[in-house]
Amino acid sequence: MTATTQKRLAIAGAIAALAIFAGANVHLITVSFNSHPECAPISTGRAPAQDMC
Repeated sequence: MTATTQKRLAIAGAIAALAIFAGANVHLITVSFNSHPECAPISTGRAPAQDMC
């Protein structure tokens, strides 16, 4: 394997790793905005400080 091929392979691997990292972060942000934990069923027992639903 030549030095140029190794360099291109390393750059391609770094770009792929960055793309996966960015995609995972975008997915995390999307899921956090689309979830509504404040509307989860209230368990019996102690009452919450404020009812959000």
